[in-house]
Amino acid sequence: MSINVYVPRDTTANARGANEVALLIEQIASQQGVDINVVRTSSRGLYWLEPLIEVDTKKGRVAFGPVSTAALNTLFEQQFYAGQDEHELCQGLTEEIPFLKNQQRLTFVRAGITEPLNLEDYRAHDGFKGLQNALKMSSQQIVDQIKGSGLRGRGGAAFPTGIKWQTVLDMPAEQKYIVCNADEGDSGTFSDRMILEGDPFVLIEGMCIAGLAVGATQGYIYIRSEYPLANEVFALAIELAQNAGYLGNNLCGSDKDFHLELRMGAGAYICGEETSLLESLEGKRGMVRVKPPLPAIEGLFGQPTVVNNVISLASVPIILHQGADAYEHYGLGRSRGTLPLQLTGNIKQAGLVELAFGSTLREVLETFGLGTRTEKKMRAIQVGGPLGAYLPESLWDLPLDYEAFAEAGAVLGHGGIVVFDDSINMTEMARYAMEFCAIESCGKCTPCRIGSTRGVELIDKIIDPLQLLQREEHLHLLDELCDTLEDGSLCAMGGMTPFPVRSAIKYFSEDMDKFNG
Repeated sequence: MSINVYVPRDTTANARGANEVALLIEQIASQQGVDINVVRTSSRGLYWLEPLIEVDTKKGRVAFGPVSTAALNTLFEQQFYAGQDEHELCQGLTEEIPFLKNQQRLTFVRAGITEPLNLEDYRAHDGFKGLQNALKMSSQQIVDQIKGSGLRGRGGAAFPTGIKWQTVLDMPAEQKYIVCNADEGDSGTFSDRMILEGDPFVLIEGMCIAGLAVGATQGYIYIRSEYPLANEVFALAIELAQNAGYLGNNLCGSDKDFHLELRMGAGAYICGEETSLLESLEGKRGMVRVKPPLPAIEGLFGQPTVVNNVISLASVPIILHQGADAYEHYGLGRSRGTLPLQLTGNIKQAGLVELAFGSTLREVLETFGLGTRTEKKMRAIQVGGPLGAYLPESLWDLPLDYEAFAEAGAVLGHGGIVVFDDSINMTEMARYAMEFCAIESCGKCTPCRIGSTRGVELIDKIIDPLQLLQREEHLHLLDELCDTLEDGSLCAMGGMTPFPVRSAIKYFSEDMDKFNG
């Protein structure tokens, strides 16, 4: 009987040698006459241990990592495939690894367990049960389930998903659309990619349910071009789902239809903004639309459109399977369910951490991150992508909650957490934020297009030793410029750029003096 050895096929794992490890395991096993079946799974998201390989045993899967090709000879010598745990790379039972055991995985419950393109495997792990339930319900009943769950958009605005769906459902139109925003461009984020590459059917299922909820028969998923493996896997997943009756006409033998097409972005960060994305989908240059009208009223091709990101839609199947109350049980306040946090930057244990809302940032950093890779003291944490505030240690006890972060002038956003140690100069990071906006602005509105460029110039003057006497004047001008960006920009690109700038200057003002040489 073959021994199953699991090797992830995730982009990060492959970048760290997973493909080479998988091939070499097969070669050595063949040479030694060991009957091993290498299964390419999704990733667990324990990225500091990649490539993380797992072996089936009577007790459960035993993990080894990080496994390099150089380590395989000793692993075979010690018969790792028999679940022997003497090797220095053995992590014990996978489910008992503290980083994984201390999580509350709902959306990522299949991560690292199933084969990404195996429909039978997906069904065996509760796949399509939410869709089957949805097919027995009216559109309003589905929307009510989403409302009752408290699910909010897992992006910058955190808008209640059920309210958005209700708006589209109530709009009279012959054609409506479901659009999945998979243009994951924030620094330190990869949860969307993990779903696209590792559990694509859950997103397809979520989009189908959304279509049933609002009366949409056509869906589009917009994936960033920088994700070639995600594009490849998802295209195959669509084909497999269509052949199995989970997409197309007469969905699962019902009288309902839902078609899904994949579109690839072209590298523009601004197309992560929903109206720019819609412009791009229509074949136009990705530029922000003036709102109102909202996309829920006039969206893609002028029709009512649901625009949700990957994690929002991937959370829908479990709500329809287990019920709104089961999902709403997690979290606190208006932040219900779980949020996949992505630990990156100068961190010892980088990876994906899915937790119910309510834990503090410090708890996540200390329980899961275990400090910096450089062993230096953590100094600043940026949460929510390149437009998120830089948080000093005095704010690390903030609960992971949309309202708590908003009150502190910060944003949870997509859950990206980037760690900086005490070697970082935060004034340089403030300049980077303005420069990023200047480069990525679509150029439609003046505050964002011109303001970001003037912001870079002002920060250059602030850090210029020859203009030290004018620093207060320049800081005042920068503050006024940030007001203009916040109040006058058409979208969050310009409106949120002041967040990292102001936080860097407010909490780390001493760094400006480091340029006085």
